[in-house]
Amino acid sequence: MRIVCDTNIFISTLRFGGNLDKIIELAREGAIELITSPFILHEFERVLMQKFHYKKEEAKSFRKSIEKICLLVNPTTRVSIIKEKENDNRILECALEAKVDYIVTGDTKHILPLKNFQGIKIVTAAQFLEKYERKG
Repeated sequence: MRIVCDTNIFISTLRFGGNLDKIIELAREGAIELITSPFILHEFERVLMQKFHYKKEEAKSFRKSIEKICLLVNPTTRVSIIKEKENDNRILECALEAKVDYIVTGDTKHILPLKNFQGIKIVTAAQFLEKYERKG
């Protein structure tokens, strides 16, 4: 199973743990394939420094730890589905490029309401884990 997590999932995993830690652990174990892009990694690092005041070295270290468990793709197709927040389209592009099964997001304003993007299911972390456990 291949998934893309948006930036807020990575941030929440680092800050709060819980269900989100389970997704990272599944990726570490090789039970799922976690896909990301340079944009998502850069945004993760930027948000850690700007919103949460991490030092550059700390943010870079956390970025590298995420990068180690992910398959990195460089999207070639551009989409502009989400007009209100153009950066959220980068998540869709990554998912499309990697032909993932799920986009896992905490973005209830722009991404989650789509529910589906070109056959890719869009779910919360809890919804993903529930579906994963049922399949397991």
